[in-house]
Amino acid sequence: MLYPRSTMTRSVQSLDGTWKFKPLKYLEEFDPLKPLEDFFYIAVPASFNDQLVDNDLRFFAGHYVYERTLDLPAVKEGQRLVLRFGAICHEAWVYINGEEVCHNKGGFLPFEVEIQSQVKAGRNRLTILANNLLNFSTLPVGNLEEISDEDGHVTYRLDENFDFFNYAGIIRPVKLYTTSKTYLDDMTITSDVNGENALLSMDFKISGPYDQILVEVFNEANDRVSDVEYRGEIDQDQVRLEIPVTYVRLWEPMDPYLYEVKVSLFKDNQLLDEYFEPYGIRTVEVKDHKFLLNGKPFYFKGFGKHEDSYINGRGFNQAVNVFDLHMMKKMGANSFRTSHYPYAEEMMYLADRLGFVVIDEVPAVGLFTNFAADLKSDGPNTWDQMQTMSAHEDAIRRLIERDKNHASVVMWSIANEAATHQDGAKEYFEPLFALTRACDAQKRPVTIVSIGLASAAKDQAMGMADVICLNRYFGWYNYPGDLKEAEQAMEGELEEWVERFPGKPVIYTEYGADAVPGLHSIYQIPFTEEYQIHMIKMMSKVMDSKDYVVGEQVWNFADFETKVGVTRVQGNKKGAFSRNREPKMLAFWLEERWKSIPHFGYKA
Repeated sequence: MLYPRSTMTRSVQSLDGTWKFKPLKYLEEFDPLKPLEDFFYIAVPASFNDQLVDNDLRFFAGHYVYERTLDLPAVKEGQRLVLRFGAICHEAWVYINGEEVCHNKGGFLPFEVEIQSQVKAGRNRLTILANNLLNFSTLPVGNLEEISDEDGHVTYRLDENFDFFNYAGIIRPVKLYTTSKTYLDDMTITSDVNGENALLSMDFKISGPYDQILVEVFNEANDRVSDVEYRGEIDQDQVRLEIPVTYVRLWEPMDPYLYEVKVSLFKDNQLLDEYFEPYGIRTVEVKDHKFLLNGKPFYFKGFGKHEDSYINGRGFNQAVNVFDLHMMKKMGANSFRTSHYPYAEEMMYLADRLGFVVIDEVPAVGLFTNFAADLKSDGPNTWDQMQTMSAHEDAIRRLIERDKNHASVVMWSIANEAATHQDGAKEYFEPLFALTRACDAQKRPVTIVSIGLASAAKDQAMGMADVICLNRYFGWYNYPGDLKEAEQAMEGELEEWVERFPGKPVIYTEYGADAVPGLHSIYQIPFTEEYQIHMIKMMSKVMDSKDYVVGEQVWNFADFETKVGVTRVQGNKKGAFSRNREPKMLAFWLEERWKSIPHFGYKA
């Protein structure tokens, strides 16, 4: 799916702004033929939860409605008008003037629909019916209870099966864009690097009649470095072209270089469509317990993050994104994981431009039935109860379709902290690993992020991964306050992983400790800023001693909101920064550490 861009043949209009909003007490209240009454005004894009200053609405679970007007000129003959949503959490039905035009399920990926036949010149009414409900068939996974009152009306109680707040609403930009009836529908780019030269292979999906394609590659100075022309059959909707680039400059972490691929479609020498795609040329390979970028051993330094900020909630906030990445760059970081869902497309393009390496993750979090009970016992078997396979396959396909051309994306993560130690995990994940590899033309490495309960001896999925990714909290959830015992346990577990899976590199994709800003002690007392450093310093020492550990991503960049619980102090406090981005002591310690570690060749 192509990101909307304004070109000679395409126009893009933002529909962000103030919309009408109404939570529905019962679904039966909704009638798309009637304009909204008794509504609030709220901002789009943003989560609705923190905008309304109402406790009940903040924790609302159920269906809700957004509405706004569209004032449009007459649609030109031969023109497509496309309505595109960056993301709506978690299921949405879209109506134009009371007529349903599309439905989408899955809260963190874009969807779009042509609406030129549904709109009229002048004023139109755009209505979105959505819900924030999650169950054992959705991603993420939620514990959903339906409650019927004496009149038969259904209400909902939702308990997140994951450790972040279920922010919802129209969380990413809404755009209206135009193309001609003949248009570039999609493009997939791969590159083969040979010394100073590269061969770009491009697969184009085209809709509508055409007789000529012109593809040009420009460098960052806007000089054309290569081009190729193709004249094809009018009904050919799939075209593959190869374009050489000489004296290529590679995209590298913290030293990014982006070419621009320009695609033009013609019919009878008339320009029908034009599109630009930034593209970084680089190679990725896992070999001999090393993660190689452009043939060089790369070391991941950075964070797990969340799309989380005050008032916006999980809503798109590019200023926060820019600040976060610049702060990470200042600290010497070079990477992050999109924990635990795909981030906004704008963030991915920003990572390309700033040179951050990304582990791109589908929203497969919560795949662990009765997680709290399993901490004390075996609990029920997750894979006898989960019905998420269809949603999981859809999320993988759509994520790769969206992010396949990003240079920043170097690895796919197909789940976070699933019950991979329980019987049935292998059978569940085996087809998903295969699907991920089949969908990605660049053949990036694929991983799954391991929970501590899934030890090396018990895990049934990591053998299918290219990289061992571990979420571990030695000295926090294990041996809290006893860092000596924690260090010995961490050493022992690492050796077990390497013995079972020799040759695979290891990345710690989560490790950390909660620290309440301003809480201090001269002793090793959990929740103090000092203990947060002590614990991470201990784990870093173990990582440094193992040449097969090729990365560290601290959990978390900044404190973030979670569901209410006595184990959380107004959210998760494992951030190196507070939620409003004020540094804790850990931030300065990490900056000193990471600036001393090179991006390439560490431990090589």
